[in-house]
Amino acid sequence: MDEVTRIPVGGERPYDVLVGRDLLDPPPRLLPGATRVALLYAPPLKALADALGERLRAAGVRPLPIEVPDAEAAKRVEVAAACWDRLGEAGFTRDDGVIGIGGGAVTDLAGFVAACWLRGVRWVPVATSLLGMVDAAVGGKTGINTAAGKNLVGAFHPPAGVICDLSTLDSLPPAELAAGMAEVVKCGFIADPVILELVERDPATAVDPTGPVARELIERAVRVKADVVSGDLRESGVREVLNYGHTLAHAIEKVEGYRWRHGHAVAVGLVYAGELARLAGRLDEATARRHRSAVAALGLPTGYRADAWPELLATMRVDKKARGDKLRFVVLDGLARPAILEGPDDELLHAAYREVSR
Repeated sequence: MDEVTRIPVGGERPYDVLVGRDLLDPPPRLLPGATRVALLYAPPLKALADALGERLRAAGVRPLPIEVPDAEAAKRVEVAAACWDRLGEAGFTRDDGVIGIGGGAVTDLAGFVAACWLRGVRWVPVATSLLGMVDAAVGGKTGINTAAGKNLVGAFHPPAGVICDLSTLDSLPPAELAAGMAEVVKCGFIADPVILELVERDPATAVDPTGPVARELIERAVRVKADVVSGDLRESGVREVLNYGHTLAHAIEKVEGYRWRHGHAVAVGLVYAGELARLAGRLDEATARRHRSAVAALGLPTGYRADAWPELLATMRVDKKARGDKLRFVVLDGLARPAILEGPDDELLHAAYREVSR
């Protein structure tokens, strides 16, 4: 195990995000006193789940492996219900815990399962994707998808700790690493411009998980999120800024039937947010255009289908940030100066979308 970086997340139930390599051998003791631990994982991570199960067993903890579908297919109420049935059959109590091994979808599911079982048991996300490390695993937001949209059913349930084992990124294809980098770029625009400088200086090093630049980017993005959620667990105020670019992104994902990578949708959403702020007179042109160049440098998409606008607009109207019949968007009033644009008229929204249409 190399040097471990501990990034604290404050609030009512503080915990640490552990960042390093080879953190699972032996696994950190983040669930003390647990005699049983459910291990939720998707099929591609069975070997990792099996190895972690053996290490837990050697430490006197009985693992309960539960295989769930891969990616967004895991985030369905039927899958959650099947997990609860397994916990019930195994006699899980409040002293036991849940570990979610995988990307953002599996950790979202694992946290939701833990939040609902006995009205809340401890859980730990073991993030194995870049997206999971810098976004889904940190902050205690858990949830599943419904026919109406993404993450509309869920709970705020902080984990006992988060494990970001960078060695799990080594086998990921570059396209998936680049997709996860969209969330890192988002953090650069809303809070830490050094992130943008590192990405723009050499995009190739940004997606090399074995190098120091990728690690610095991950740690910087985690710190941005940790700082925000420490003061606003339940998204009642400042935490909304973490949804920068996500209003359109979530709508694209729904229109695509969740076949698009989340990071690809976020990349388009970031470009859209920059153009929306520019057209609203809130953001200078250079910073707005920087959104497009930053995501393009990583090989991420910067536009979406022109004919999809009516469906996208209808989907955005049920976004979690909406209030009544008013849409609300996180925008920038300047670099690292996030704010809210409330109730923009449809023509402004459409004009901004024409800037990302293809």
